[in-house]
Amino acid sequence: MGRAHNFNAGPSALPLEVLRRAQAELIDYQGTGMSVMELSHRSETYEAIHRSAQDRLRRLLGVPDNYRVLFLQGGASLQFAMLPMNYLSRDAAAAYVLTGSWSEKAAQEARRFGRVQLDSQAKEDGYKTIPEMLDGEALAGASYVHITSNNTIYGTQWHAFPTTQIPLVADMSSDIMSHEVDVEQFHMIYAGAQKNLGPSGVTVVIVRDEWLQQANQDIPTMLQYGVHAKADSLYNTPPTFAIYLMDLVLEWIEEQGGLTAIASRNAEKSGLIYSVIDEYPDLFDGHAAKSARSHMNVTFRLPSDEQSKEFLAQAKALGFVGVKGHRSVGGCRVSLYNAVPVESAARFAEFMRDYARKSR
Repeated sequence: MGRAHNFNAGPSALPLEVLRRAQAELIDYQGTGMSVMELSHRSETYEAIHRSAQDRLRRLLGVPDNYRVLFLQGGASLQFAMLPMNYLSRDAAAAYVLTGSWSEKAAQEARRFGRVQLDSQAKEDGYKTIPEMLDGEALAGASYVHITSNNTIYGTQWHAFPTTQIPLVADMSSDIMSHEVDVEQFHMIYAGAQKNLGPSGVTVVIVRDEWLQQANQDIPTMLQYGVHAKADSLYNTPPTFAIYLMDLVLEWIEEQGGLTAIASRNAEKSGLIYSVIDEYPDLFDGHAAKSARSHMNVTFRLPSDEQSKEFLAQAKALGFVGVKGHRSVGGCRVSLYNAVPVESAARFAEFMRDYARKSR
C-alpha cells in the first residue's frame, strides 16, 4: 500500500525519512539495546536527545540567548490556562485578538483568572480577515496581548505580526517552523508539536527570561513556567519519544534548507490549491480574504452540502485523506503542513480542476 495524500489538520503528516529513521532505531537506539521509549529521562543518552532538540529549534528559529526553550505536556490547550495563571490576576486584564475558534477558547480560559479585553474585528467579519491594526481600546491597560498566528478552522494567517509595547504572546501551534519568525517580537511563543514539529504529546514554549522572572509563583508547581525552566524541562518525566521524533523532524527541516526553503515550498503548495479556487470561484468558494489566506490550511465550500459530500467522497476514493472541514464549520479543508509533499498538493489541485470541468 502506498503512502496516503495526508491532509489531516493534526496530528498530521510526518516526513517519510523521519518515520524510516525512527523505524530503524525503534528497538535498539544507538547500541543501547533499548528503544528511546525505554531510556531513562535522566540518562546521558536521552539528555543528549533533549539538548539536540533544543539546540536545533534555537538554530532554525533564531531564538536569542535571553529566551528559554521549554518542552511541556498538555498541548496548546493547557497553555490557554497556564499562560493566564502565570501572568494574569483578578485585578488585571489581558487582551485577546479573536481570529478563530482557538483564540476564542484561549480567551475563555483566561476569563477564569482575570479580565479579558477582546479585539473582535476579525470575528465581526466572519473570521475571513486578519486585523490590519490592533484595537487600541482592547489593548488599554493589558498585561499582555494574545494572538493565534494561524487559524486552522477558518484558513487565515498573520503574514505580518502586530507591533506593540505590551508583551505579545502567540499561539503558533499550526504554523511554527513553516516560515521565519522574529522571536524578539514576542515575550512568549507556544505551540503544540502535531502540525509541523512532530507527533502529538509535546508542546514547545519559548519565553523571554525577563518575563519569566515576573511569572506568578503562587500556583501549582507543575503549572509554573519557572519550575520547568529551572529543571530544563526535566522536572518530571517528559514525553521522551515525542521529543526524540521532534529532534528528527527538526534535523529534516535543516536538511531541506531551513525555514527559507520550507516557506517557499509551503507557498508553492498553497498556491497550487488557491489557483484552482480563483479559477473556478463559482464552484469553490474560498473562505479567507486573499490578504489573509493561510499557507497551512486552505478552506473552501462548494455551492451546496450535497455537492460538498460528493466532492469529499470522490477525494477519499482517490486517496486524499483529511479533506473534510472542521465539524464546527463544515465545507472542505486542505492542510499543507511542512511534511506534505508538493506532489500531494499538485495532485489534489489536478483533482479539483478535473472535478470542476466535469461539473460544468
